[in-house]
Amino acid sequence: MKLYTYFRSSAAFRVRIALNLKELAYEPVFVHLAKGEHRRTDYGKVNPQALLPTLELDDGTRLNQSLPIIEYLDEKHPRPPLLPKDALSRARVRSLSQLVASEIHPLNNLRVLQHLKRLGQTQEQIDTWYRHWIADGLTKLEDELQARAGKFCLGEAPTMADCCLVPQIFNAKRYNSDLAPYPTTMRVFDNCMNLEAFDHAQPSKQPDAE
Repeated sequence: MKLYTYFRSSAAFRVRIALNLKELAYEPVFVHLAKGEHRRTDYGKVNPQALLPTLELDDGTRLNQSLPIIEYLDEKHPRPPLLPKDALSRARVRSLSQLVASEIHPLNNLRVLQHLKRLGQTQEQIDTWYRHWIADGLTKLEDELQARAGKFCLGEAPTMADCCLVPQIFNAKRYNSDLAPYPTTMRVFDNCMNLEAFDHAQPSKQPDAE
């Protein structure tokens, strides 16, 4: 398999974690988001959405969007499971995953930050925007996790929700967000980072890290 990735891409980070948890080998293909390589014509032929990640299977089939990729991997390689078997727990994991991937992350991704700059916002104003939406989302996530978290987001083994949580905390740290109000979230984060699958997927350990 090939994974089109960028070391700072949160969405690609999620998939790297999932691949590592399932011990699946892949060849990384680097697409530099900050340099706009995802908007080049050649990459558009790989992924018409011009987004990361893209997972190319051995037969050449290409999948995009991080959560469907993770669900595909879980169906094709069910051990260890990243989605629970029972419907209610599976819905819970998807809900937590979407809270990060659909509610927090889109407001702070690269194209939004670049557009804010084009609108004349200063870097300080952009950073304030970023931290505001991090705090808004993590407050909700903390409330959810306080109610039902185990060692991980749900139970005693990592799920797709943990694959989403960890990259978001890396982003929060990069922008100097105050994480003290989220003790349960940070406990789960620390438990995740004690696992090689998460540690080896982090941005600083990628071959294209800068």
